[in-house]
Amino acid sequence: MVSNPVHGLPFLPGTSFKDSTKTAFHRSQTLGYRNGYAVVRRPTVGIGGERLQVNQLSQAELDELANKATILTYGQPKQAPPAEFIPAHVAFDKKVLKFDAYFQEDVPMSTEEHYRIRQVNIYYYLEDDSMSVMEPVVENSGILQGKLIKRQRLTKNDQGDHYHWKDLNRGINITIYGKTFRIVDCDQFTQVFLESQGIELNPPEKMALDPYTELRKQPLRKYVTPSDFDQLKQFLTFDKQVLRFYAIWDDTDSMFGECRNYIIHYYLMDDTVEIREVHERNDGRDPFPLLMNRQRMPKILVENAKNFPQCVLEISDQEVLEWYTAKDFIVGKSLTILGRTFFIYDCDPFTRQYYKEKFGLSDLPRIDVSKKEPPPVKPELPPYNGYGLVEDSAQNCFVLIPKAPKKDVIKMLMYDNKVLRYLAALESPIPEDKDRRFVFSYFLASDMISIFEPPVRNSGIIGGKYLGRTKVVKPSSTADNPIYYGPTDFFIGAVIEVFGHRFVILDTDDYVLKYMESNAAQYSPEALLSIQNRVQRQEAPAPGLENKQTKEDPGVQELEALIDTIQKQLKDHPCKDNIREAFQTYDKEASGYVDKEMFFKICDSLNLPTDDSLIKELIRLCPHREDKINYHHLVRAFSS
Repeated sequence: MVSNPVHGLPFLPGTSFKDSTKTAFHRSQTLGYRNGYAVVRRPTVGIGGERLQVNQLSQAELDELANKATILTYGQPKQAPPAEFIPAHVAFDKKVLKFDAYFQEDVPMSTEEHYRIRQVNIYYYLEDDSMSVMEPVVENSGILQGKLIKRQRLTKNDQGDHYHWKDLNRGINITIYGKTFRIVDCDQFTQVFLESQGIELNPPEKMALDPYTELRKQPLRKYVTPSDFDQLKQFLTFDKQVLRFYAIWDDTDSMFGECRNYIIHYYLMDDTVEIREVHERNDGRDPFPLLMNRQRMPKILVENAKNFPQCVLEISDQEVLEWYTAKDFIVGKSLTILGRTFFIYDCDPFTRQYYKEKFGLSDLPRIDVSKKEPPPVKPELPPYNGYGLVEDSAQNCFVLIPKAPKKDVIKMLMYDNKVLRYLAALESPIPEDKDRRFVFSYFLASDMISIFEPPVRNSGIIGGKYLGRTKVVKPSSTADNPIYYGPTDFFIGAVIEVFGHRFVILDTDDYVLKYMESNAAQYSPEALLSIQNRVQRQEAPAPGLENKQTKEDPGVQELEALIDTIQKQLKDHPCKDNIREAFQTYDKEASGYVDKEMFFKICDSLNLPTDDSLIKELIRLCPHREDKINYHHLVRAFSS
């Protein structure tokens, strides 16, 4: 650090020296911040903390020295640089003056208005001294509004001078393109800007109004709330609140009338009623939604207004003494609207809550109005004519093209080719019918019965098929509910009535005994007892009476007649000479019996028609012992 201890010497080379003992050369801080601004402080100590000289210059002296031109010492001082230039488009960017104004427009072609006041906004852009005039858009005014004069510099006189912001003020008229605009006010920014530039603003004026627009405005309503009822309050309180009732209109007493469902809506906001139709699918009616439009419904009319043409003119309070209200619509009661009597049977939850709070009715019933369908009328079948089965004849009454009644296929498969055979006698007062015998065949697969009468020689009666396969109805049943004979009705001693003829069961074959034994639970005790007695008589015949029983047994005559019939029909059979030798070959013991299985094998080998009804009946009448069959009767039938 170079110092000059001698006061008054110039600070020039050679007139100063260094203090070699000095080690601190820091300067005191003279720059700082106060309240966010940079400030300069005068130093209190010198470099390195040295004490400053007492005889320092005052501020006035320092200012004087600063103003002196030390031309001799330092030469000519330099000029200060000019201030930085800021263009107008940067300084006044986005700064716009706004003035409220109006102009008067003549309306020559209207009798209702002679002139029109149109309010506008005048914008002055400071960046380029341009102006624009905008008219606020009024909906449904019928006038082209919006931008009246686009942004541009506007001339103010014939010399071509343009408007400047110094020419604009409140309470003055300016002429733009032949239209005179009256400026009445400005915004806050415009007011501050003009006042800052030394312009004294005129007081603001009231915006002029269009007389025709004010004439069209409706005057303010003055509501006087009545003491007992306020229609506006009702509208505001009960808006969008609707009572819903479910009703029916029963018109079944008239010709072609019916019972139809409706929904009645009661609007609490204005006490109007609406009736809607309830359409069902495929009801055959046009899908028209309303039976009655929403309207007030009169309950009691004035006597003089009974002939009032309601269908032409709208009814008013002068013709009505009382209107329908919410208290008239009660679930479970009827009310008449426009000549129709509606019965209300239910309502929705909101309606129930309203009646509970308003009228204290908390137990509105739900009435069931659904009518039970009457039982279908059963068609009466015509009397049975006796041809075919009752089920077959009834099909002609059910459908146009009759079909065969359904059969029990499972039963047919279980009982296929299973036949119960019985020997019966005809119960008749005619003496010639007492010796007639009949063979009943009951087919388990179809519950049908066939009757065969074996021919008897010299009896005068032609034997053969007496009744083809058919179901036989019991005499106690009716044509509508026929009851047919079943296997449990056939037992020894039972009386079977077939189309007016009575037959008594005399005997059965061995298959019937096995069937009854396996299905004993289906038969009555009487039937089981008759079969038991028959088995006992067969197993223990009385000694010495066999030949007598044979002579007196009518079955012998029946057997002889059957053998004669077979001999006549099958006399030309080619194997009739070899049949005896074939059976004797397999009868080793010469007992006249062969096994049942071998019996049918021999018949098949000789091509004997075992499916023939006569052969079946002959095989049934042949004596049976255990699982063996006596073949002598079959041999006699095929021998000459």
